[in-house]
Amino acid sequence: MAAIAAASPAGAGGASSKTESYVDNKRRDDVRQANIQAARAVADAVRTSLGPKGMDKMIASASGDVIITNDGATILNKMEVLQPAAKMLVELSRSQDAAAGDGTTTVVVLAGALLGACQSLLSRGVHPTTVSDAIHKSCAKAVDILHSMSVPLELSDRDSLVKSAATSLNSKVVSQYSSLLAPLAVDAVLSVVDPDRPDLVDLRDIKIVKKLGGTVDDTELVKGLVFDKKVSHSAGGPTRIENAKIAVIQFQISPPKTDIEQSIVVSDYTQMDRILKEERNYILGIIKKIKASGCNVLLIQKSILRDAVTDLSLHYLAKAKILVVKDVERDDIEFITKTLNCLPIANIEHFREEKLGFADCVEELPVGDGKIVKITGIKNMGRTTTVLARGSNHLMVDEAERSLHDALCVVRCLVNKKFLIAGGGAPEIELSRQLGAWSKELRGMESYCVKEFAAAFEVIPYTLAENAGLNPVTIVTELRNKHAQGEINAGINVRKGQITNILEENVVQPLLVSTSAVTLASECVRMILKIDDIVTVR
Repeated sequence: MAAIAAASPAGAGGASSKTESYVDNKRRDDVRQANIQAARAVADAVRTSLGPKGMDKMIASASGDVIITNDGATILNKMEVLQPAAKMLVELSRSQDAAAGDGTTTVVVLAGALLGACQSLLSRGVHPTTVSDAIHKSCAKAVDILHSMSVPLELSDRDSLVKSAATSLNSKVVSQYSSLLAPLAVDAVLSVVDPDRPDLVDLRDIKIVKKLGGTVDDTELVKGLVFDKKVSHSAGGPTRIENAKIAVIQFQISPPKTDIEQSIVVSDYTQMDRILKEERNYILGIIKKIKASGCNVLLIQKSILRDAVTDLSLHYLAKAKILVVKDVERDDIEFITKTLNCLPIANIEHFREEKLGFADCVEELPVGDGKIVKITGIKNMGRTTTVLARGSNHLMVDEAERSLHDALCVVRCLVNKKFLIAGGGAPEIELSRQLGAWSKELRGMESYCVKEFAAAFEVIPYTLAENAGLNPVTIVTELRNKHAQGEINAGINVRKGQITNILEENVVQPLLVSTSAVTLASECVRMILKIDDIVTVR
């Protein structure tokens, strides 16, 4: 919009004349509209994947990799978004994934609906700052409403935890396996909760190992360690050890090399024999020290400097009846040592029995088309656990891992904030109703803005009904009517295609997922609203 500010003409006395000023607001409006439209386009792209009946997306990369998923965070992470404001919605989904682990699609759809409400208000001449302040107040009120709807939970109530994890899994590709994966996720999280710090759960203490072969039904929780690799027994070493004494080593059992890249030419046969003999004695010296400590299982860290083990060292280790697992990733060392309650050994001179871990059994097992190494019966085991995820193809195994991660995050949310809330669009329609009623108590432009935002919350139940093939207008109208009659837990049952008490149907989710979605979406929308220009820096 253009505005012209004119002053009264200069008097006859020759006073200095005031010039007319021209203020151009059109560019600001264009930038704001472009940002809102780009962000809404991203929200519309993932909207169809919301809910138990949501569609899946097939993501094909330039390298030919294919991913099939309906996880909002995964879809947006893989999308090549160029517009800066649209990238903010990708970051929004990532933030929700970090804060709650679930609701990554909900938060983006909600942000898109709020931006639509803002667009409507801006087109009617409402100032962006007024809109932004109204969003801030609406968000605070919405969080209070959600808290009033929530139901307290005890961690001893395992059934409620399982129901919440199952609700998260019901919208995934692996939803038919939710009866297996939900209890597994609950048991995994509860097994790593530290009694001294009951409100903190580190999901890095739960390792998911993917193995091709079988079906998702074969996924299991292992109280111990699993390595997706076979035992190094090229020299005929053991593949099963009972009463194992396990060492995690970070040095190489192979002949040393020069520090700099150079070649050594040996032309004398006696000198060549001497080099081979020295190598053999060097390796034998290391293995004798290992054997002297009573160690019978070696986990060797992957080395980038030289081979961690050679055929000769494997031969001597096999003769000493020591089981060897090589090429253990550097990133896994912390998890392994915490589980085994041992210390990593960086030098052979520091090899002591007190640095070893102890377990009842270490064995190599055939799984699918390959083999794994399983360590069970660990003595003084740390608070960690391992999940062995199975599937008939790579797409299914990867999706099972992503779905399990979401379920683990949901249980973690309940450990952090012990409150449950109904699902199925019930919280959103109640927010819409109560914010609409609250807007009538406010005055001026603020009341008008809050009323628009209240209507925006209806996008979640509307989308749930639409994706389930129901008539969204009829369903949302009926849902609004039920909530007006005081049935605050009435929600959309997509399986029955009707409105039911969603708490009784066991469709529940953590309060943290809903409050996080509302606060993060509001924050993102306010940020986009405040942008009135894009400056490109070369």
